[in-house]
Formats: sequence, structure tokens, C-alpha cells
Amino acid sequence: MDTEPAQGQLRRLNLTMFLPLLAVVGAISVADYARSWWEAVVLGAGVVATMVCFTRWAAGDVLRVALPCLVVTAAVWPFAVLVVGSSAAFFGVSCVGSYVIPQLPRYRVAAAAALAVYVGVVGATRLLVSHEDVPGVLFQFVLVPVGVTVVVVGLMFPNKGFYDVVDELEEARDREAELAVIRERVRFAGDLHDIQGHTLHVVKLKTALAQKLVDGDTADTERAKQELREIHALVSETIAQTKELAYAQRRLNLSAELENARNLFEAAGIRVRVNREADVDQDASELLGQVLRETTTNILRHAQATRVRITLSATSITIVNDGAQRAPLPELRGLAALRQRVAGDGGELTVEQDDGRFLTAATLPHRRSEAQENR
Repeated sequence: MDTEPAQGQLRRLNLTMFLPLLAVVGAISVADYARSWWEAVVLGAGVVATMVCFTRWAAGDVLRVALPCLVVTAAVWPFAVLVVGSSAAFFGVSCVGSYVIPQLPRYRVAAAAALAVYVGVVGATRLLVSHEDVPGVLFQFVLVPVGVTVVVVGLMFPNKGFYDVVDELEEARDREAELAVIRERVRFAGDLHDIQGHTLHVVKLKTALAQKLVDGDTADTERAKQELREIHALVSETIAQTKELAYAQRRLNLSAELENARNLFEAAGIRVRVNREADVDQDASELLGQVLRETTTNILRHAQATRVRITLSATSITIVNDGAQRAPLPELRGLAALRQRVAGDGGELTVEQDDGRFLTAATLPHRRSEAQENR
């Protein structure tokens, strides 16, 4: 369900609160100062232009109506000063200017100063038709209008900054949502790679073994059939795991992964030794199982191993194998993706290769101990 952006909600709230107020104040001003219908029409045009400009400002596209609204309200102000004798009509040009000027890409301060000067100069022309009480005229038509204009325009600058901050927060939230989707896609792709890549490589090994058993000098038909049954079961299990992954129901079982790794290594003629220093925490089991599965696949694919040692503790796993290439550490994209997942969980994944020995170790934080300490 789509939700209205915060900036739109704020603008709509301003529209609801202040548009009726502008209409009422404008109507009272016209009724109070207009002495004929045509004066009411001219003053009313200024009120309408102000309301139109405010409406478009609330919608976020005030610049589209800025010029006509400025022209109308700027023309109404001298008419009100020289003909009607209304000192309140400046509010139209001041309001329109306050909506428009902060939206300008440049010269905003100069535009604000020009607006204040215009309001003051036009207000001073009242002295041309009224020579009595000069201080009162200057106060009513110059000082008050200029002061209010400066205050109104000045207040709209931080208002514009506030809306900019809200807009940036909205964009940041949208970007965070997009990044969350991307992270989830990467996680899904990594899990799919773990399932399909591991299974396909094991199927390849077992198929080669079954073919060797059938084609050998001493054919072992029963053993070949057993390998084919295991291939069938493995493919069926992979299909089920893929469905679970698609419906976000897949959770790796470390014990099952450990048994699977042992069987695969033994089938490939690799001796396996498992050391359990402690029972693995349930919170760490799934991620450590992913590390074991990816490492098993890498050993079968990239190493000529004869021995593998797997060491388990409460929150860590270490897999050491021989038969690694005597070359610089190769790029293993599966382990690189796992390193990011382990780091995102507050842990560390270490990969080392030295003199034909390859080590993969993952360590996760002790969540249960931390929870007990917090208590």
C-alpha cells in the first residue's frame, strides 16, 4: 500500500490550516476598504492571486504560477495605496514573494531585498495623495508593510530548509529500502548458489564414481545402483530446499551438514576428523552450517585433499585441509559472500593458504553470554 510522503502530508496540513484563514482575512479586507464594486474586484484579484500561489506552494510547484501571481499582487498594492487608501493590500505581494523567493535557484537575498524596497517605495507614494499626518502615513504604509514583509520572507527561508531536510530524509528512507531489497536479493542468490552449486558438484562426483563402478574390470553393479539412488535422493532434497528457500522456510542444520560433509569426503577418499570442543549455540548453527557447506564444496572442487580436520566450538568452526595449490590465495566468491554475512552478524571469517594447507575459520559473537550479562 502506497503511503503519502511526509513532505506531502506537511504541505497538505498547511493548506488545510491556512487557506481558509487567507480567504477570510482577504474577504474582510476587501469588504472593509472597497467603496465600489470595481475596487472590490481589483482588491479581490489580489486575494485570489495570493490564494492561488499558496495552493501551488502547498502542492510543491509554486514557480509555475509565480510570475502571474506576482504581477497581479504587485499591481494591486499601488492601486490600494493611491486609490483605495488601504494599507493592508501589501500582504498579497508579501505573501506571494515569501512563497516564491526561497524557491529561486539563486539571487534569493537580492530578490528579498528588492521586494522589501518595492513595498516601501509604493507605500511612500501615499504621501502624494495624503499630506496630513506624515509620520502616521509613513508608519502605516511604509514601516509596517516593510517590516512585515521582511519578517514573512525571512521566516520562509528556514521553512524551505525544513522541507529540504524532510525531502532528504524521504530520499534516504527510499534508498535504504532499495538497499534492503538489494541485500535480500544478494542473500537469496548466495543461498541459491550454496544449494545448487554444492549439489551439482556432488552429483558430478557421484556420477563419475557410478560410471567407474559400471565400466571397471570388476563391475560393482550394486554399488553403482546405490550411488544412483543417492544422486536421486540428493536431487530431490535440493528441489525441496530450493522450494523452502523460495518461501523463506529454509534453515540449515549444522549436524546434518556435518554428516553430509563427512560422507562426501569419505566417498572422495578423504580422511575426516571432527573435534567437538563444545555444543554449538543454536543461534550460530545455521551460519556455521553455511560456512561448512561452502568450504566442503571448495575442497572437493579446488583441492587435492587427503585429510580434513573440522573443529567446532560454541560459536566457531575451523576447517583445515591439505592438498591446496601452492599459489597465491585464489578468489573464492562464495566465501567472500559468506564473509559479508558473518561480518554482518558481528563475527569474522578467516581464510588462509600456506604451503599446501588451507584454513577456513568462522567465529561469531557469544550472544547468549552477552544477553546474560545484560540481565
